[in-house]
Order: sequence, then C-alpha cells, then structure tokens
Amino acid sequence: MSNRMFQSVVLQMKESTDRVIGVIDEDGIVIACNDLPCIGENWSGVVQTINGARDEVAVAAGKTFKPLSGWSAQFDYAVFVTGEDEQAKLICSMAAVALNGAKAYYEEKHDKATFVKNIISDNIMLGDIYVRAKELHFATEAYRAVFLLRQVGATDLAVVDTVQSIFPDRQSDFVVSINDTDVVLIKQVQESTTGKELIHMAKQISNAMESELKVKVVIGIGTVVGHIRDLARAYKEAQMAIDVGKVFDTERSIVNYDNLGIGRLIYQLPTTLCEMFLEEVFKKNPIDALDQETLFTINKFFENNLNVSETARKLFVHRNTLVYRLEKIKKLTGLDLREFDDAITFKVALMVKQYLRSRGIKS
Repeated sequence: MSNRMFQSVVLQMKESTDRVIGVIDEDGIVIACNDLPCIGENWSGVVQTINGARDEVAVAAGKTFKPLSGWSAQFDYAVFVTGEDEQAKLICSMAAVALNGAKAYYEEKHDKATFVKNIISDNIMLGDIYVRAKELHFATEAYRAVFLLRQVGATDLAVVDTVQSIFPDRQSDFVVSINDTDVVLIKQVQESTTGKELIHMAKQISNAMESELKVKVVIGIGTVVGHIRDLARAYKEAQMAIDVGKVFDTERSIVNYDNLGIGRLIYQLPTTLCEMFLEEVFKKNPIDALDQETLFTINKFFENNLNVSETARKLFVHRNTLVYRLEKIKKLTGLDLREFDDAITFKVALMVKQYLRSRGIKS
C-alpha cells in the first residue's frame, strides 16, 4: 500500500478539522499524518488495544483509533484522531470511511494479487502485463507453480486466509479467490522444484483444509513456469488436471498436470471421434459385453504390467485360470492382452469409454 495515497487523503482533511489525523501500520509506525513531524513515530504500545477492538473504535494514549478494513484478524492499517471525546470518535469513523474507499480503489488499481488474478483470468493484454508489472515492481521472470483448490461439498470463505497462513510471503506468493468454490495459489518455487515437491505442498494444503476447516478440496497443479506471461497457461493446466482427474482418476484428490498421461489427450478429443474408435476396436462385440468380473481382471492385469504370474497371485487364482480368462477375452474382443499393442489398444478403449460415460454418452 502506498503511504503517499494515505498522506494525500489526510492532508485534504486538514482544512475540515483542527484535529490531528493520520494512519499507523500494523507495527504502530505513523505512515501518514496531517501533522508532518509525527510521521515515522513508533506507537507500538497501542497495537494490542486496536487489535482487541476489532472493527470498533479504540482509545489509547489520548487518541482515538479505528482499524481500516483488511483480510486478516489483525489490522494492517488504522486511522487515528487526537482526543478521546465523542467528536474524536465521530471524526475517526468518518476518516475511516474515506480512507477505506481510497484504499479499496488503490488496491483495485495497484494490488499485486488483483494483478495476478487478471493475468490468470486473461483479463489483461500481454503488452499491459509488462507495464503493470513494472509499476508494481513485480518480478516478471521467476519460477512459479499454480495450485487450483476446488472445494467439494461444503464451502468456507476462510480457505483464503488458511492458505495464506501456510504461505505467508505476500511479496512472492499470492492467494486469489476465483469464485465460491475455487481458490488459486501462485507459489514462487525454485527452478529445480520436482513434481514430488509440488505434491507435498498440495498435501500440506489439503491436510490443513480438513483439520482446520473440515473442508474437502481437490487440488490441480499446473506445470512450473518461468515467466509471468505463462501463468494463465499454468492455471488452465491446473483446471484441466482437476477435470481429467475427475474422469480417469476419481480416487485422487491431488492431480498434477504432468502426470495426466494419455487421459489428457483423450479428454480433448471430439466425442464423435471417440465413438468411431470404439466401433472400430470392438467389431466383434461391444465393450459392454464384458461383465464386471472380466473388467476387474483386465484392470488388475494392467496394474501389474501385463505380468500373468503376478496378476494371478494378486487375484488369488491359479495361473492357468487367468490364462483361460485372457483367452476368453481374446475370443470376445479379438484382442490378446498379452500382446503389448493389443493391450495398449484395449487400455485406451477403456479410457475412451470412461470419458464418453462422463459426458453422458452411451456407446
């Protein structure tokens, strides 16, 4: 927040009252005042009193204080007026209204979090990004990861504050509310940050949501980008990670875009093309001809990397029993799952079927 903005407002008030009016920050430092010699003084002794008053006026050391609106439980800025009488309280409340309005306008125009939100939402032109970044002293070249938190079921507005408390560096990390369910974390990371480390950060967030707020979230993670202009792409990747994970990996609550594999490709295919693919693969019998036990066997076979012996052991059946089932599948579909090419075709077909089902298409 610019101290000059506060100073401009309080100086305009000097003509309307003989009271000294000013603003202190969260540490009790006078950052603006219509009595210029007061600027820079340290009044840390009144901080606790102001925090205890929450949004109401507080009196201390011969002055009246009122916190300005903010995001945290503790005040970021507070307006003060000399005197502890009723007139001081009235002037202080009126000054708070004016300063809150100026503060909101300033944040709308200059706040870094708003700037970041405009970037990921594609609400700012590429050329304007560089101009605004320079105005805000925002590092254009830094490695950042985008985490999209989507609340499932009950929602809580405190999600933003909770995430911010986990990553408190407001100069490097930004937490932005997108809508009622979605919150985005833009986290500055090292160039060498691995997918495993990103998953660990996401788990930190997920655990905090459940333990502190009793809120369940699904988290999508975009690729790490090295330039501010790529944040919008990383945000879209995080969105796709959640959407694709919902179709192909329903049990996972944290999905990394880099780990989507072939599901990412299938998700972007036209449904008509997917239907044609299934018709071509299953010429003999449709995939629906396979019962649940057979599909369970197939999925276990894939999970165990087409290893017959290991799959039989996991299914608690004799090896020959599994071979018989695989032969039965071959007769029904024309695909031998022990052959790599046929196995790939079948695996893709299962995923395509799952994708169509998620779109409400029965094929």
